[in-house]
Amino acid sequence: MFLSDVDIHSEIKKGNITLEPFDPKRLQPATYDIRLGNTFIINEPHSTKAIDPVKGVFPNTQTIEIEDGGEFVLHPGVSILGYSKERFGSDHYLIEVNGKSSLARIGLIVHNSASIVNPGHILNIALELCNLNNVPIVLRPGMEIAQLSFTTLSSHTKRHYEDTGRYNQNNFVGYVPPKTGPLARKKATKKAAKK
Repeated sequence: MFLSDVDIHSEIKKGNITLEPFDPKRLQPATYDIRLGNTFIINEPHSTKAIDPVKGVFPNTQTIEIEDGGEFVLHPGVSILGYSKERFGSDHYLIEVNGKSSLARIGLIVHNSASIVNPGHILNIALELCNLNNVPIVLRPGMEIAQLSFTTLSSHTKRHYEDTGRYNQNNFVGYVPPKTGPLARKKATKKAAKK
């Protein structure tokens, strides 16, 4: 069962859903609109002959930070990673990330296949942005980029993603994690908490 806007707001207030920052204006009848962040990860085609995931051969990447008010031009046929401004997750709900119809109509995909956020996973999500149009699309930090829906579970999970999830070990196979942006802040916070 999907949560309604009333339930999403209520669960955020109770602390059962983490959504930072939360803006009631972006709450839809059964979803919440998230915004595009400032961090983008692109492949370096000039130094990559091919990707061979079976042999562990992945492209070299470059992290780009775009300031608020700036723009990133996504060219046709290009796939990059971008991050959400919002940090979100829940121990109680399965979260699904989906595109917005207004952006889908211009050929922008926000995820290739990874749309599920497991219970226990709280993050600034990596968006798999791809331009299927035949003209460039301008992406701007802060623009509404995707929507979240929240689904109840049939029971509490036996395994907690924070302890057993892939990101706990190495969720970044295929690229070098950014030195700045949401992921860098996450690492710095964890280090500070250990001291």
